[in-house]
Amino acid sequence: MKSTARRQSYGVKGAPYAHPSPTTTLKRARSAPYFFLLPATILFALFFALPIGYALWLSLHKVKVSGLGLGSGARKEVWAGLENYTDALTDSELVNGALRVLGYGCMVVPVMLGLALLFALMLDSEKVRLAPFTRLAIFLPYAIPGVVAALLWGFLYLPDVSPFYFVLDRLGLPQPDLLDGGPLYLALSNIAVWGGTGFNMIVIYTSLQSIPVEVYEAAKLDGATPAQIALRIKIPMVAPSLVLTFFFSIIATLQVFNEPTTLKPLTNSVSTTWSPLMKVYRDAFGEGDIYGAAAQAVIIAFATLLLSFGFLRAANRRQKQEAAR
Repeated sequence: MKSTARRQSYGVKGAPYAHPSPTTTLKRARSAPYFFLLPATILFALFFALPIGYALWLSLHKVKVSGLGLGSGARKEVWAGLENYTDALTDSELVNGALRVLGYGCMVVPVMLGLALLFALMLDSEKVRLAPFTRLAIFLPYAIPGVVAALLWGFLYLPDVSPFYFVLDRLGLPQPDLLDGGPLYLALSNIAVWGGTGFNMIVIYTSLQSIPVEVYEAAKLDGATPAQIALRIKIPMVAPSLVLTFFFSIIATLQVFNEPTTLKPLTNSVSTTWSPLMKVYRDAFGEGDIYGAAAQAVIIAFATLLLSFGFLRAANRRQKQEAAR
């Protein structure tokens, strides 16, 4: 005769072990994701949300100086409202820096994304050789810190120490000064393109690798050439990756700081306000105006958000229109 007695679980010391109820198990299952998100939430609040909130708070205040500004209580922090924002928007140095960055971005973004797309298409070709080594060689400049890359290229731009100028001198060719006037934009753009092309190439190349092979085989059966496959199949199918890389490139362009700051000791053409972020740094740490610098930083962040959101919205609208056709 089979026994119908229930098996009893026991704890470490022999006492019966009470199994959790289904309600308790369900509550634990529902709360588990929040425990996993807790470390990231804390880091986000401490190192992202809190600094942004503090910058907003600083941007709405200013220092009021009484008398000569000496003694205790002579300098007080008072409410300024939108005064700092008005001063920032009417500051010619900030506006000129934004225009310089706009011209810099018009040179960097198309060239960098064009080269990244070209390299990704070449690496995705069936006839490519040494693909792993080539991918690493193109990506390697991105792994070099921006300050180190700017120093490297900065010394290559100096006529006295650059081997390029030595070769040009031996060949009797003209030796342009890349750190003065208009060529400065080319010098800065070259550093950004050299360092950022590899990252964008990896993003686009990864998207190309996810395209099913059957799509290419069907195109070949229809008589499509490799160039037609690249233009009519590969590029349209990696459009989301192109949008993503363009989005990242816009943000990096608006936040350019390392390259002009590193090249500044090598030339007089780069001022302390060449880019908006350089002006923010000078006002905050050079002139001690943290309140005005905070307002400028908020304006730059808002402009970056506005441009990025507008571009993403336009890209999404275009994709919906193409999908509806």
